[in-house]
Amino acid sequence: MTGLDDLVGLAPLTIAGAAAMTFGAAYVRGLTGFGMAIILVPLLGLIIAPAQAVTLGILLQLLIGPVGLGPIVHDSDRASAIPIALIAVVTTPLGMLALKGVTPDVARLLITSVAVGAFVAVLLPKQPEGHRPGRLAIGGTGLAAGILTGFAAMPGPPVVPFYYRRHLEPRVARASMLLIFFATAIAGTLASMWVGLATWRLFLLAVLLFLPMWLGNRLGGRHFGRVAPHVWQAMVAVVLGVAAISAVVRLLN
Repeated sequence: MTGLDDLVGLAPLTIAGAAAMTFGAAYVRGLTGFGMAIILVPLLGLIIAPAQAVTLGILLQLLIGPVGLGPIVHDSDRASAIPIALIAVVTTPLGMLALKGVTPDVARLLITSVAVGAFVAVLLPKQPEGHRPGRLAIGGTGLAAGILTGFAAMPGPPVVPFYYRRHLEPRVARASMLLIFFATAIAGTLASMWVGLATWRLFLLAVLLFLPMWLGNRLGGRHFGRVAPHVWQAMVAVVLGVAAISAVVRLLN
């Protein structure tokens, strides 16, 4: 009888560890609107190759993306989220090609740099009240989100500061980010299939991890509405800070 280790290439205990990582990262996603890939991809990189970790992160975001999509579209700032998403979709293959062309050590270094950069960005002062981003800011955010989706399954580093630094309700910021991340997950999946990074084993592993991801996301989403705006903003910064510190520690070990 074929076991899980034969089907997905990982021992059952390793899969259980990946499930626990996925649950925790999905809880953060449900609570803050981002963070699943930023937290999960470096952790998964401890048990599988970086390119596989990135691809798995993209597949998981694709599976969780349709959950609650109706309210997400309704609550989002569509004037900025839709163009950012479209630009990111077009530029995602560039990041995927870069990922395929670098060594694992270089990939880990760059992914760590992305995590640190995101934390530094949210520490910058907020935009003035009533500020509306121009085409250059929207285009640059979409371009960076697309490349980072393909390279690290992390569209969040440019997108999170873009919305975090504006004076938006947490509900609007969270929905806008989730809408963009679903679009990049679709593009990332297609790009990973195109360059040959998405394997049937990774698809199967993503399906196995869907239940803990759904449970974590649901629990985080239920807690979101009970958090005051200033607390939510502080949690966003803390999540990015922890992810950055963890990435640096893993890089140095």
